[in-house]
Amino acid sequence: MGIGLRDGITKKIVYPGKGDIPGYNSETKISFHYRCSRLDEENTVLDDSRIGTGQPMELVTGKQFKLDVWEECLKTMRPKEVADFFVDQAHLSAYPAVMKTLRDVRKGGHDHVPQKSHCCGLAQMGKHGLGYEDLDQMVKTPEPLVFRFEALTVEDPGAYKQETWAMSDNERKNILPTLKEEGNNFYNQKDYQRAAEKYAEALGCLENLLLHEKPNSEDWMKLDEVRIPFLLNYAQCKYQLGEYYQAIEHATSVLDKEEDNIKALFRRGQAHRHCCNYQEAREDFLKVAKLDPKLGAAVRKELNAITEMEKERDAEEKEKLAGLFDKLRTS
Repeated sequence: MGIGLRDGITKKIVYPGKGDIPGYNSETKISFHYRCSRLDEENTVLDDSRIGTGQPMELVTGKQFKLDVWEECLKTMRPKEVADFFVDQAHLSAYPAVMKTLRDVRKGGHDHVPQKSHCCGLAQMGKHGLGYEDLDQMVKTPEPLVFRFEALTVEDPGAYKQETWAMSDNERKNILPTLKEEGNNFYNQKDYQRAAEKYAEALGCLENLLLHEKPNSEDWMKLDEVRIPFLLNYAQCKYQLGEYYQAIEHATSVLDKEEDNIKALFRRGQAHRHCCNYQEAREDFLKVAKLDPKLGAAVRKELNAITEMEKERDAEEKEKLAGLFDKLRTS
């Protein structure tokens, strides 16, 4: 027999958990696993937080999480409790957009994903859909679902370090100089991994702030401009870590906004060289020399390195072809 929470939501306890139900004051942090299933004969699983990265989700109460029915359900649970919640489609209008964001996060597309779990994805449902066939269908034809939650930990306000995704807009703006300084300090210590993490955290803050502004408005443009030094620093960290494709990606993000950004061109050229994209690297370096003749010596050094690498490549290919012809003659 299920426990009725309110119209259209029924709870069934699978494992009762430990202790009393917490007070769940505003800004309580809940760490939990979720599994979302259809109410069909096969109990088809749509999403499971244990699949992919396997990382639990975190939710901070009172932060206007878009799928508010999840917060409502979780606030009935004890630590370590496992429960199923049967939810009518009337409460699930935000589910497709929120789940799109969570799926994208699990794919690990970026290190600086905006609002780790406080999703603002309703605006993403444009004419091209969400990019997932089942979610697009759910937008057209809503259906009831069952959610299995496992409440791993419940932390009271002040008992945990607040993460940037859970901050207010003002808190995000105010922490940017600190993140930049910490990132720069780590970089100067040659701790490129930790420096990259700080720059990525700052980029996540800025991407969240951009979500709240009208694209291409004056405020949006100002915030977008603030991203550029963080993108450059992040690209440089990725270059130092040998992650050249990510360095190219983030330098290109800068050049999409400022096509004559010399630092981005130089760093992307270096990353292209390491990826054996010699033509692309040469084009970037020649553009640097044209924009700033004072960098001629540095550019010549890079171009000479490209020429030497091309010679080595050609010699290796010639040797391989010679070996192939020898085999053909003796066969």
